[in-house]
Amino acid sequence: QVQLVESGGGLVQAGGSLRLACTTSGSIVSINGMGWFRQAPGKQREWVAGVTKSGITSYADSVKDRFTISGDTAKNTMYLQMDSLEPEDTAVYYCNAERNSRFYWGQGTQVTVSS
Repeated sequence: QVQLVESGGGLVQAGGSLRLACTTSGSIVSINGMGWFRQAPGKQREWVAGVTKSGITSYADSVKDRFTISGDTAKNTMYLQMDSLEPEDTAVYYCNAERNSRFYWGQGTQVTVSS
């Protein structure tokens, strides 16, 4: 089992920044990749950004050049730095990890961007 706990969400004005954190515990050996998803009210959950075990990062077009995914292996924590936030970024943000073809999710953290 892999446990994921997100933190860092909150309320911010448009143009502001937030940094989300996802702390992992449990059987983190053999995690092949991790990522962030988000779900806005009335919409489907969508992929935001991901990082592979080898450190290759990728981003959805909607957040490219504004969001940065990174990790601190010593702290077993993955981050999502979100800059130039827009009201359209308002959503619950979920951390995700893939291990042995199984996907694990955190409980989510709310991000609200006011205009």
